[in-house]
Amino acid sequence: MDHDPDAHQEIRDAVRALCAQFPDAYFRQVDEQRAYPEAFVDALTRAGWMAALIPQEYGGSGLTMAEASVIMEEINRSGGNSGACHGQMYVMNAIVRSGSEAQKRRYLPKIAAGELRIQSMGVTEPTTGSDTTRLKTTAVRKNGRWVINGQKVWISRIQHSEMMILLARTSPLAEVRKRSEGLSCFLVDLKQAIGSGLTVRPIRNMVNHETNELFFDNLEVPEDNLLGPEGQGFKTLLDGLNAERTLIAAECIGDGYWFIDRATRYANERNVFDRPIGRNQGVQFPIAETYIELAAADLMRWKACAKIDAHQSAGAEANMAKHLAAKASWEAANVCLQTHGGFGFACEYDVERKFRETRLYQVAPISTNMIFSYVAEHVLGLPKSY
Repeated sequence: MDHDPDAHQEIRDAVRALCAQFPDAYFRQVDEQRAYPEAFVDALTRAGWMAALIPQEYGGSGLTMAEASVIMEEINRSGGNSGACHGQMYVMNAIVRSGSEAQKRRYLPKIAAGELRIQSMGVTEPTTGSDTTRLKTTAVRKNGRWVINGQKVWISRIQHSEMMILLARTSPLAEVRKRSEGLSCFLVDLKQAIGSGLTVRPIRNMVNHETNELFFDNLEVPEDNLLGPEGQGFKTLLDGLNAERTLIAAECIGDGYWFIDRATRYANERNVFDRPIGRNQGVQFPIAETYIELAAADLMRWKACAKIDAHQSAGAEANMAKHLAAKASWEAANVCLQTHGGFGFACEYDVERKFRETRLYQVAPISTNMIFSYVAEHVLGLPKSY
């Protein structure tokens, strides 16, 4: 699983060239206006980067997970925020791996061409949070259709998606052997659903991240919009989640290098007491330490990518990569802010914006404690803690 860091230089150069057209001032303005980086996401889509993981036979680029992760890394390393668009890259993975041939041919070419956006995954609920198997949203088959009732929260990018993958319970908890059974995934046409059984309520938050609370009141979905086998939706969902965690690890690595680059540059340029502040060990040592930790996290990212690309079980590696990278990027953010001193709080330096953005990944899309619990149980063989 050794990785050549120069193996993807062509992709890096191309993504950097595109990102150079959207400088800091662009993302600063989007953040100030609490807007969506529409022009940036459109440019990525037109260039084919958002179709990286869609097989070529369905109109996509057919790239590896390693190559896709480089795209996400470079967006964040260039000062952007992949959180606005990363769902377009991994949500459809559930269709690629679990969809019927008819579903693949119907949706994947349109997603690849940018004609159909499927950036949202409806899983989390207000009362269950990370306890996914106890979710309360139900889907009942009636007259050849599925009728859905319930509530979801923290569902991102609904306003910039035409479709969503929704997880709902199709068999009561009392009737299944394991809590993870009896859940099913559905493809929901958002344009038809909103106002016809689906109500969307945006949630303002610390980061300029488009996220919402959803209310389902007898929403009807066609029977053939079931994605994957009925009752096996939790497994269908996992097909997308390991990709999600690995790609977000790459984004955090991109953030981390951005913070280290900015801290290093400022420490070299800023003179206090007639010397660059970077000469002081109290300034340079923390930067060096975060670089070491980020480089180590990067290795776990490549290991997770290698296992996914080899179609091997990658749950442990994906979770560990996400944890290590999120932790390293957050530490780099703190060091960068501290290096800049008061100027780190000034919006024009962009440090405070990226500081807020990278903090999210300690919490989402899976919290640090859930990763610890996964590793304890599934890697170390300790008793299940919940």
